[in-house]
Amino acid sequence: MTEAVLTAAAEQDDRVLPFTVEALDVRGRVVRLGPALDAILHRHGYPEPVARVLGEAAALTALLGTALKFEGRFQLQTKTDGPVEMVVVDFDAPDRLRAMARFDAERLGQAVASQQTSTAALLGAGYLGMTIDQGSHASRYQGVVPLDGADGLEAAAHRYFRQSEQIPTRLRLATARVVGSHGESWRAGGIMVQFLPTSPERQRQQDLDPGDDPNKSSLPERDPDGVADDAWAEARALIDTVEDHELVDPMLESERLIYRLFHERGARVFEQAPVREVCRCSRESVLAMLRKFSQAERREMVADDGKVKVTCEFCSQVQEFSPDDIESGAPQQP
Repeated sequence: MTEAVLTAAAEQDDRVLPFTVEALDVRGRVVRLGPALDAILHRHGYPEPVARVLGEAAALTALLGTALKFEGRFQLQTKTDGPVEMVVVDFDAPDRLRAMARFDAERLGQAVASQQTSTAALLGAGYLGMTIDQGSHASRYQGVVPLDGADGLEAAAHRYFRQSEQIPTRLRLATARVVGSHGESWRAGGIMVQFLPTSPERQRQQDLDPGDDPNKSSLPERDPDGVADDAWAEARALIDTVEDHELVDPMLESERLIYRLFHERGARVFEQAPVREVCRCSRESVLAMLRKFSQAERREMVADDGKVKVTCEFCSQVQEFSPDDIESGAPQQP
Protein backbone atom coordinates (compact mmCIF):
# COMPACT_ATOMS: atom_id res chain seq x y z
CA MET A 1 0.00 0.00 0.00
CA THR A 2 1.55 3.30 -1.05
CA GLU A 3 1.91 6.26 1.30
CA ALA A 4 -0.35 8.32 -0.98
CA VAL A 5 -3.15 5.75 -0.71
CA LEU A 6 -2.78 5.56 3.07
CA THR A 7 -2.92 9.35 3.33
CA ALA A 8 -6.03 9.53 1.15
CA ALA A 9 -7.74 6.91 3.31
CA ALA A 10 -6.81 8.73 6.52
CA GLU A 11 -8.37 11.91 5.18
CA GLN A 12 -11.71 10.08 5.13
CA ASP A 13 -11.68 9.61 8.89
CA ASP A 14 -13.85 11.74 11.16
CA ARG A 15 -15.92 12.89 8.22
CA VAL A 16 -19.55 12.70 7.12
CA LEU A 17 -20.15 12.58 3.37
CA PRO A 18 -23.63 13.62 2.15
CA PHE A 19 -24.92 12.22 -1.15
CA THR A 20 -28.04 11.96 -3.24
CA VAL A 21 -29.36 9.42 -5.73
CA GLU A 22 -31.83 11.42 -7.76
CA ALA A 23 -33.04 8.43 -9.79
CA LEU A 24 -34.33 6.86 -6.56
CA ASP A 25 -35.40 10.06 -4.81
CA VAL A 26 -33.13 9.32 -1.85
CA ARG A 27 -30.63 11.36 0.07
CA GLY A 28 -28.02 9.87 2.32
CA ARG A 29 -24.92 10.26 4.44
CA VAL A 30 -21.87 8.13 5.16
CA VAL A 31 -19.89 8.59 8.38
CA ARG A 32 -16.43 7.29 9.21
CA LEU A 33 -15.09 7.85 12.73
CA GLY A 34 -11.43 7.12 13.47
CA PRO A 35 -9.17 9.15 15.79
CA ALA A 36 -12.09 11.04 17.34
CA LEU A 37 -13.80 7.84 18.48
CA ASP A 38 -10.52 6.17 19.42
CA ALA A 39 -9.70 9.10 21.73
CA ILE A 40 -13.07 8.85 23.47
CA LEU A 41 -12.92 5.09 24.02
CA HIS A 42 -9.28 4.88 25.09
CA ARG A 43 -9.63 7.78 27.51
CA HIS A 44 -12.33 5.87 29.42
CA GLY A 45 -10.91 2.39 28.94
CA TYR A 46 -14.35 0.94 28.31
CA PRO A 47 -14.60 -2.87 28.04
CA GLU A 48 -14.91 -3.97 24.41
CA PRO A 49 -18.69 -4.68 24.46
CA VAL A 50 -19.39 -1.22 25.91
CA ALA A 51 -17.04 0.40 23.39
CA ARG A 52 -18.91 -1.24 20.52
CA VAL A 53 -22.26 0.09 21.72
CA LEU A 54 -20.90 3.59 22.26
CA GLY A 55 -19.21 3.51 18.86
CA GLU A 56 -22.53 2.75 17.14
CA ALA A 57 -24.24 5.53 19.11
CA ALA A 58 -21.49 8.00 18.14
CA ALA A 59 -21.77 7.08 14.46
CA LEU A 60 -25.54 7.49 14.54
CA THR A 61 -25.26 10.85 16.30
CA ALA A 62 -22.70 12.10 13.77
CA LEU A 63 -24.96 11.06 10.89
CA LEU A 64 -27.85 13.05 12.32
CA GLY A 65 -26.00 15.92 13.97
CA THR A 66 -24.11 17.00 10.88
CA ALA A 67 -27.44 17.46 9.12
CA LEU A 68 -28.33 20.40 11.38
CA LYS A 69 -28.57 23.66 9.47
CA PHE A 70 -28.04 25.88 12.51
CA GLU A 71 -25.63 26.38 15.39
CA GLY A 72 -27.40 24.08 17.80
CA ARG A 73 -27.01 20.85 19.68
CA PHE A 74 -28.15 17.32 18.94
CA GLN A 75 -28.15 14.74 21.72
CA LEU A 76 -28.75 11.00 21.64
CA GLN A 77 -29.44 9.31 24.96
CA THR A 78 -30.47 5.85 26.06
CA LYS A 79 -31.65 4.83 29.50
CA THR A 80 -32.26 1.11 29.87
CA ASP A 81 -32.26 -1.84 32.25
CA GLY A 82 -29.43 -3.74 30.52
CA PRO A 83 -25.75 -4.00 31.49
CA VAL A 84 -25.10 -0.76 29.56
CA GLU A 85 -27.44 1.40 31.59
CA MET A 86 -26.94 4.73 29.86
CA VAL A 87 -25.37 6.13 26.71
CA VAL A 88 -25.11 9.86 26.01
CA VAL A 89 -23.67 11.36 22.84
CA ASP A 90 -23.64 15.11 22.27
CA PHE A 91 -23.06 16.81 18.93
CA ASP A 92 -22.56 20.57 18.95
CA ALA A 93 -22.98 21.85 15.41
CA PRO A 94 -21.15 22.15 13.21
CA ASP A 95 -18.55 19.53 14.21
CA ARG A 96 -18.00 18.83 17.95
CA LEU A 97 -18.67 15.35 19.32
CA ARG A 98 -18.42 13.90 22.81
CA ALA A 99 -19.75 10.64 24.26
CA MET A 100 -19.96 8.59 27.45
CA ALA A 101 -21.54 5.40 28.79
CA ARG A 102 -22.45 3.99 32.18
CA PHE A 103 -22.47 0.25 32.75
CA ASP A 104 -22.78 -2.37 35.46
CA ALA A 105 -19.49 -4.27 35.48
CA GLU A 106 -20.90 -7.37 37.19
CA ARG A 107 -23.86 -7.70 34.83
CA LEU A 108 -21.61 -6.98 31.87
CA GLY A 109 -19.36 -9.87 32.91
CA GLN A 110 -22.38 -12.16 33.08
CA ALA A 111 -23.50 -11.04 29.62
CA VAL A 112 -20.05 -11.75 28.18
CA ALA A 113 -19.93 -15.16 29.86
CA SER A 114 -23.30 -16.06 28.34
CA GLN A 115 -22.34 -14.54 24.96
CA GLN A 116 -25.21 -12.04 25.15
CA THR A 117 -23.19 -9.16 23.77
CA SER A 118 -25.31 -7.81 20.93
CA THR A 119 -26.20 -4.14 21.16
CA ALA A 120 -29.82 -5.06 21.85
CA ALA A 121 -28.89 -7.44 24.68
CA LEU A 122 -26.45 -4.99 26.29
CA LEU A 123 -28.92 -2.11 26.23
CA GLY A 124 -31.98 -4.09 27.32
CA ALA A 125 -35.38 -2.44 27.66
CA GLY A 126 -35.91 1.27 28.13
CA TYR A 127 -35.93 4.20 25.76
CA LEU A 128 -33.92 6.05 23.14
CA GLY A 129 -34.28 9.80 23.12
CA MET A 130 -33.10 12.28 20.50
CA THR A 131 -33.09 15.97 21.37
CA ILE A 132 -32.55 18.99 19.13
CA ASP A 133 -31.71 22.20 20.98
CA GLN A 134 -31.60 25.35 18.86
CA GLY A 135 -30.63 27.59 21.75
CA SER A 136 -32.54 30.03 23.93
CA HIS A 137 -34.34 31.61 20.96
CA ALA A 138 -36.26 28.44 20.06
CA SER A 139 -38.04 25.54 21.74
CA ARG A 140 -36.29 22.22 22.17
CA TYR A 141 -37.58 19.23 20.24
CA GLN A 142 -37.36 15.71 21.64
CA GLY A 143 -38.43 12.42 20.15
CA VAL A 144 -38.53 9.27 22.27
CA VAL A 145 -38.93 5.65 21.14
CA PRO A 146 -38.92 2.49 23.24
CA LEU A 147 -36.15 -0.08 23.37
CA ASP A 148 -37.58 -3.52 24.06
CA GLY A 149 -34.40 -5.55 24.56
CA ALA A 150 -34.77 -7.24 21.18
CA ASP A 151 -33.81 -4.34 18.90
CA GLY A 152 -30.53 -2.46 18.70
CA LEU A 153 -29.82 1.13 17.77
CA GLU A 154 -30.46 0.56 14.06
CA ALA A 155 -33.99 -0.74 14.61
CA ALA A 156 -34.70 1.96 17.20
CA ALA A 157 -33.58 4.67 14.77
CA HIS A 158 -35.85 3.21 12.08
CA ARG A 159 -38.73 3.35 14.53
CA TYR A 160 -37.88 6.92 15.50
CA PHE A 161 -37.99 8.18 11.92
CA ARG A 162 -41.13 6.22 11.15
CA GLN A 163 -43.04 7.51 14.20
CA SER A 164 -41.56 10.93 14.96
CA GLU A 165 -40.33 12.23 11.61
CA GLN A 166 -42.47 10.10 9.26
CA ILE A 167 -39.54 9.88 6.86
CA PRO A 168 -38.77 6.43 5.39
CA THR A 169 -35.22 5.79 6.57
CA ARG A 170 -32.77 2.90 6.37
CA LEU A 171 -29.35 2.79 8.01
CA ARG A 172 -26.50 0.51 9.00
CA LEU A 173 -24.02 0.98 11.85
CA ALA A 174 -20.82 -0.81 12.79
CA THR A 175 -17.92 -0.55 15.25
CA ALA A 176 -14.64 -2.46 15.22
CA ARG A 177 -11.18 -2.47 16.69
CA VAL A 178 -8.69 -2.66 13.83
CA VAL A 179 -4.95 -3.28 13.71
CA GLY A 180 -2.81 -0.83 11.76
CA SER A 181 0.78 0.30 11.49
CA HIS A 182 0.42 2.23 14.77
CA GLY A 183 -1.26 -0.57 16.71
CA GLU A 184 -4.91 -1.18 17.53
CA SER A 185 -7.49 1.56 17.27
CA TRP A 186 -11.26 1.88 17.37
CA ARG A 187 -13.29 2.79 14.32
CA ALA A 188 -17.00 3.21 13.64
CA GLY A 189 -19.02 3.82 10.52
CA GLY A 190 -22.55 4.22 9.31
CA ILE A 191 -24.62 4.83 6.23
CA MET A 192 -28.14 6.22 6.05
CA VAL A 193 -30.60 6.85 3.22
CA GLN A 194 -33.95 8.62 3.39
CA PHE A 195 -36.77 8.56 0.86
CA LEU A 196 -37.72 12.14 0.00
CA PRO A 197 -39.73 11.96 -3.23
CA THR A 198 -40.22 15.14 -5.20
CA SER A 199 -42.32 13.84 -8.08
CA PRO A 200 -46.15 13.98 -7.62
CA GLU A 201 -46.43 10.34 -8.71
CA ARG A 202 -44.10 9.05 -6.00
CA GLN A 203 -45.58 11.31 -3.36
CA ARG A 204 -49.08 9.95 -4.06
CA GLN A 205 -47.81 6.38 -4.06
CA GLN A 206 -46.19 6.97 -0.69
CA ASP A 207 -49.39 8.30 0.85
CA LEU A 208 -52.03 5.90 -0.49
CA ASP A 209 -52.70 2.40 0.80
CA PRO A 210 -54.53 -0.18 -1.36
CA GLY A 211 -56.93 -0.89 1.54
CA ASP A 212 -59.62 -3.41 0.50
CA ASP A 213 -58.89 -3.17 -3.21
CA PRO A 214 -59.37 -6.74 -4.57
CA ASN A 215 -56.46 -6.10 -6.95
CA LYS A 216 -54.05 -4.97 -4.24
CA SER A 217 -52.03 -8.16 -4.62
CA SER A 218 -50.79 -6.80 -7.93
CA LEU A 219 -49.56 -3.57 -6.33
CA PRO A 220 -46.02 -3.16 -4.96
CA GLU A 221 -45.65 -4.78 -1.58
CA ARG A 222 -45.56 -2.20 1.20
CA ASP A 223 -42.44 -2.31 3.33
CA PRO A 224 -42.37 -1.69 7.11
CA ASP A 225 -42.19 2.05 6.47
CA GLY A 226 -45.60 1.91 4.83
CA VAL A 227 -44.24 2.93 1.43
CA ALA A 228 -45.34 1.21 -1.77
CA ASP A 229 -42.64 2.44 -4.11
CA ASP A 230 -40.15 0.47 -6.20
CA ALA A 231 -37.49 3.17 -5.89
CA TRP A 232 -37.54 3.06 -2.10
CA ALA A 233 -37.64 -0.73 -2.08
CA GLU A 234 -34.49 -0.75 -4.24
CA ALA A 235 -32.63 1.79 -2.11
CA ARG A 236 -33.59 -0.01 1.07
CA ALA A 237 -32.47 -3.37 -0.30
CA LEU A 238 -29.11 -1.96 -1.35
CA ILE A 239 -28.42 -0.53 2.10
CA ASP A 240 -29.27 -3.90 3.62
CA THR A 241 -26.38 -5.44 1.64
CA VAL A 242 -23.79 -3.25 3.39
CA GLU A 243 -21.56 -5.37 5.63
CA ASP A 244 -19.89 -4.25 8.84
CA HIS A 245 -16.37 -4.42 7.44
CA GLU A 246 -17.30 -2.02 4.64
CA LEU A 247 -18.22 0.62 7.20
CA VAL A 248 -15.01 0.39 9.24
CA ASP A 249 -12.39 -0.54 6.63
CA PRO A 250 -9.76 2.26 6.76
CA MET A 251 -8.86 1.59 3.12
CA LEU A 252 -12.41 1.87 1.76
CA GLU A 253 -13.25 5.46 0.92
CA SER A 254 -16.79 6.70 1.44
CA GLU A 255 -17.07 7.59 -2.25
CA ARG A 256 -16.10 4.04 -3.19
CA LEU A 257 -18.78 2.58 -0.92
CA ILE A 258 -21.42 4.83 -2.45
CA TYR A 259 -20.25 3.83 -5.93
CA ARG A 260 -20.49 0.13 -5.04
CA LEU A 261 -24.10 0.60 -4.02
CA PHE A 262 -25.51 3.08 -6.51
CA HIS A 263 -23.26 3.14 -9.61
CA GLU A 264 -26.08 1.80 -11.79
CA ARG A 265 -28.37 4.63 -10.72
CA GLY A 266 -25.83 7.40 -10.41
CA ALA A 267 -25.02 9.17 -7.16
CA ARG A 268 -23.85 12.70 -6.50
CA VAL A 269 -21.71 13.54 -3.47
CA PHE A 270 -21.32 16.86 -1.69
CA GLU A 271 -18.69 18.48 0.52
CA GLN A 272 -17.69 16.39 3.51
CA ALA A 273 -18.48 17.64 7.01
CA PRO A 274 -15.71 17.19 9.63
CA VAL A 275 -16.23 15.74 13.09
CA ARG A 276 -14.01 16.59 16.07
CA GLU A 277 -13.81 15.09 19.54
CA VAL A 278 -14.27 18.13 21.78
CA CYS A 279 -15.73 18.41 25.28
CA ARG A 280 -17.56 21.52 26.42
CA CYS A 281 -16.52 21.28 30.08
CA SER A 282 -14.66 24.60 30.29
CA ARG A 283 -13.66 25.94 33.67
CA GLU A 284 -16.25 28.68 33.34
CA SER A 285 -19.08 26.25 32.56
CA VAL A 286 -18.19 24.03 35.54
CA LEU A 287 -18.11 27.06 37.84
CA ALA A 288 -21.50 28.14 36.55
CA MET A 289 -22.84 24.66 37.33
CA LEU A 290 -21.39 24.69 40.87
CA ARG A 291 -22.89 28.10 41.61
CA LYS A 292 -26.36 26.68 41.00
CA PHE A 293 -26.07 24.61 44.20
CA SER A 294 -26.95 26.07 47.57
CA GLN A 295 -24.20 27.18 49.96
CA ALA A 296 -24.91 24.17 52.18
CA GLU A 297 -24.58 21.80 49.22
CA ARG A 298 -21.35 23.48 48.13
CA ARG A 299 -19.86 23.10 51.63
CA GLU A 300 -20.55 19.37 51.50
CA MET A 301 -18.60 19.14 48.24
CA VAL A 302 -15.35 20.40 49.84
CA ALA A 303 -12.81 17.61 50.21
CA ASP A 304 -10.31 17.16 53.07
CA ASP A 305 -7.74 19.23 51.19
CA GLY A 306 -10.13 22.18 51.05
CA LYS A 307 -10.87 21.83 47.33
CA VAL A 308 -13.98 21.05 45.34
CA LYS A 309 -13.09 18.50 42.67
CA VAL A 310 -15.25 17.85 39.63
CA THR A 311 -14.60 15.03 37.14
CA CYS A 312 -16.20 15.31 33.71
CA GLU A 313 -17.96 12.10 32.74
CA PHE A 314 -17.29 12.80 29.07
CA CYS A 315 -13.57 13.65 28.94
CA SER A 316 -12.48 12.45 32.42
CA GLN A 317 -10.77 15.77 33.11
CA VAL A 318 -10.54 16.63 36.83
CA GLN A 319 -10.92 20.29 37.74
CA GLU A 320 -10.26 21.75 41.18
CA PHE A 321 -11.80 24.83 42.74
CA SER A 322 -11.42 26.55 46.06
CA PRO A 323 -14.58 27.68 47.88
CA ASP A 324 -13.50 31.27 47.17
CA ASP A 325 -13.40 30.54 43.42
CA ILE A 326 -17.04 29.50 43.55
CA GLU A 327 -18.23 32.23 45.88
CA SER A 328 -16.39 35.15 44.34
CA GLY A 329 -16.86 34.18 40.70
CA ALA A 330 -13.14 34.66 40.06
CA PRO A 331 -11.93 31.40 38.52
CA GLN A 332 -8.48 30.25 39.51
CA GLN A 333 -6.12 29.88 36.58
CA PRO A 334 -5.20 26.25 35.86
